[in-house]
Amino acid sequence: MVSTTKVSTTKRRVHVISPAPAPPRKARVRAEGPGRFRRLWSRWPHWALPAALGWTLLYGAAHVYWALGGAAYPFAEVHEDRASASVLDPSPVGIVSPAFAALCAVAVGVGVLMWRQQRAGRAVSRRVRAAVIGFGWVMAGLLALVVPDYTLIMVVAFAPLIVVFAFTGLPGPQGGLEDLLYWHRDHLVIVFVGGLLWALATLAYQRRTAHRCTNCGRGHRAAAAWTSPERALRWGRKAVWVAVLATIPYDLTRLAWYFGYPLGISEEFLKEMQDTPGMLAIGLGLGILSTLGSLLTHGLVSRWGEVWPRWVWFRAGRPIDPRTAIIPASLVALVLVPGGLMNLRSGGIDAQMWGTNGPMLFWVVWGVALGAATYSYYLRRRTACGSCLRG
Repeated sequence: MVSTTKVSTTKRRVHVISPAPAPPRKARVRAEGPGRFRRLWSRWPHWALPAALGWTLLYGAAHVYWALGGAAYPFAEVHEDRASASVLDPSPVGIVSPAFAALCAVAVGVGVLMWRQQRAGRAVSRRVRAAVIGFGWVMAGLLALVVPDYTLIMVVAFAPLIVVFAFTGLPGPQGGLEDLLYWHRDHLVIVFVGGLLWALATLAYQRRTAHRCTNCGRGHRAAAAWTSPERALRWGRKAVWVAVLATIPYDLTRLAWYFGYPLGISEEFLKEMQDTPGMLAIGLGLGILSTLGSLLTHGLVSRWGEVWPRWVWFRAGRPIDPRTAIIPASLVALVLVPGGLMNLRSGGIDAQMWGTNGPMLFWVVWGVALGAATYSYYLRRRTACGSCLRG
């Protein structure tokens, strides 16, 4: 085991990578619990970097293949029925693929540096640490937030229906499920997963080099005042209200269209949607999901978000596992941001058709506010860490 003794051989500040002391086995078992998923997730600081490196190697190799003339280049110009709304769609393979291949090569080098420092417990200068952390977060942001489009929101919103559509086909003039999920869209989900892996790997490295627990982020110093449960509840309530207000424009427009009011669109476009079977119903369903989501957001700062309320009769009175709220809320917050950024890139809002993409500009605000509210909920519900036993 590597000592946590401060190293000061030069005037530059250095960070020594020091793994946290291993807790007693009974404490680990009690914290992790019997579930296989729970045990796997508790070890995310260990598998995040290898997973990110593996993803980067495969994705970089794929772009080398496309640069050499391989088929299925995901940003190629195709018919609008098979195109995505990614910031890179369409773009020339001769520029994008070599650039991504080079980026992945640099990322592999940075990842190997992280891995060697982790294994050897080497001292890390402040500049090197800042450069590695900066690259990691830029890589994560590029892959998870910039390149994707609204596909991730669609996948999350339609997740229960995708199984049904696989057997019944899509409503309206579309055909089967392949008209909803095709390669240009599927590829963006793969890119998003790579961004999440790089975010986890960078977060673990950042905590480890700051001598904090890689699982919970706690260190030897006292936590900042704004992370206390009382303060977190105060700013968490503000974040919840911002998230709720950001959903209203989308919900109102979709509800108005369903009942025949052309709010934010032309009469001709409303008539076109009315003549397309299932289109207004899908819009109404998405609006209802958005409204229900905004209502559930209040649970992040309410008592019924910690203990199952009476109207959930089969669980009433039992404590709610924090992950029951944190996992879905975090996922929704993450997928909202690239969808909102996509609409910001759309080139402005038509005064007569502002209802089509205007309300979706607020998805960025919604995602950031929901993420903040979810983090507030996490700070208030977290207990003693099973790895460092702090808290």
